[in-house]
Amino acid sequence: MHFYDINFHLLSNCNIFAKKNKMEFSAQQIAEYLKGTVVGDPNIKVSNFAKIEEGKPGTLTFLSNLKYTEYIYTTQASVVLVNKDFVPEKEISATLIKVENSYAALASLLTLADSMNPKKTGVSPKADISEKAQLGENAYVGAFAVIEDGAKIGKNVSIYPQVYVGDNVTLGDNVTLYPGVKIYKDCVIGNNCTIHAGTIIGADGFGFAPQADGSYGKIPQIGNVVLEDDVEIGANTTIDRATMGCTRIKKGVKIDNLVQIAHNVEVGENTVMAAMTGIAGSTKIGKHCMFGGQSGAIGHITIADGSMFAAQSGVMSSVKVPNQGHQGSPHFLAPDFNRSYACYKRLPDMRRQVIEMQKRIEELKQLLNK
Repeated sequence: MHFYDINFHLLSNCNIFAKKNKMEFSAQQIAEYLKGTVVGDPNIKVSNFAKIEEGKPGTLTFLSNLKYTEYIYTTQASVVLVNKDFVPEKEISATLIKVENSYAALASLLTLADSMNPKKTGVSPKADISEKAQLGENAYVGAFAVIEDGAKIGKNVSIYPQVYVGDNVTLGDNVTLYPGVKIYKDCVIGNNCTIHAGTIIGADGFGFAPQADGSYGKIPQIGNVVLEDDVEIGANTTIDRATMGCTRIKKGVKIDNLVQIAHNVEVGENTVMAAMTGIAGSTKIGKHCMFGGQSGAIGHITIADGSMFAAQSGVMSSVKVPNQGHQGSPHFLAPDFNRSYACYKRLPDMRRQVIEMQKRIEELKQLLNK
């Protein structure tokens, strides 16, 4: 884990192994799938997931963050995924499956379970699809979805109810748009992208020019938004279209809920952003960057590859050195921030000490002047 915590929401009472008929898997079967090793009863079976602190018999959980180590000794879960180097300090009642990376193993199981869920198919008669739109094979279009003129929809696309796909929008293959997503005209969504409910792609950027009379005149936003392949966008996020050119979200980017990306921003490959992050216009972000919750960056700056920002960081200038952690607002290097904060917490005591020293100095001056 990095010095800050991006809260990836994991699992809570999600019956991922169950379909219409309850399905169970033994610890040995799971271990074989994950190429792991069973410590305990290989025949014990699970049919559900649970958080480690809420584990119940018949559930599978995992231990990745060492903050939760105490729960492995008390959890009622039947099976726990752990890293192969985990050594218990006392007896554990659960069966362990040791793997290279318990977090990655969990993700693999979740992906497998999700693939077992039936995929929606067909086009609702209540959907409004332009005759000038192109709809790919195996598409699902829900009720009250709207697909406008010139839209091109790829294969295996799922468009849930009340989605709006504007004029000349392009959706690649295997795209999922959850209910209420709005894709404005001319935007491009790559292959294997997922956009969650309420997100708006391609609304106007915040462009207004001051006028002589003190008012603000709107600057037309004639660009678009491009999401490259394998991008996932959380719920109620907004990504504004460019004034000119494009706002570009590059391959593999993962963006949480309630994030604001302004016009002409470029987000580099495999960058992740936690909820309530805000990026101002024309900022260029490198690849493999990480933004904690409620962090923000001003406009027209460049952020180096691999930069990491703690929650509530304020990025007020360009970051030129790659692969460094930053914290605070205005931001500075995390170790420097921690040292400064340690001093900051002591300021009341230091103030009292200074006042006391001033009193003593005055007393000494009076003695010397006698």
